[in-house]
Amino acid sequence: MGGYGAFKLALSHPDRYAAAASLSGALDITVMKTMNEKEYRGIVGNTAEVEGSGLDLFFLADGLAAGKEKVPLLYQCCGTEDFLYEDNQRFLNHARKLGLPLTYEEGPGNHEWGYWDARIQDVLRWLPLPEQASL
Repeated sequence: MGGYGAFKLALSHPDRYAAAASLSGALDITVMKTMNEKEYRGIVGNTAEVEGSGLDLFFLADGLAAGKEKVPLLYQCCGTEDFLYEDNQRFLNHARKLGLPLTYEEGPGNHEWGYWDARIQDVLRWLPLPEQASL
């Protein structure tokens, strides 16, 4: 749950994170209830209601957009053949509606290492790192 976890940490602690990236992340955790219950509990714990809680990225984004804290830069990508594509579209549309600083890319690809290996290069180019004179 790397992409979800990265966004959850950044949106929960904007004072600690300047940026976060999600590659094919399960960004709409509220719809994941349909997965295997044991697997779902492994992700969210014993929380009875995820929607509207600190586990819900949409809820966290709403709170951050309404506040005065600096919002971390977000990078999101998802393959158009990925089973999480629709979830990613929902988060993308929500973030854009809120005006969050989100860079989004998509293209052909599934939920697999070949897609992520290529996209991580894009993340590294996007990542807002200070220039280093020794490079």
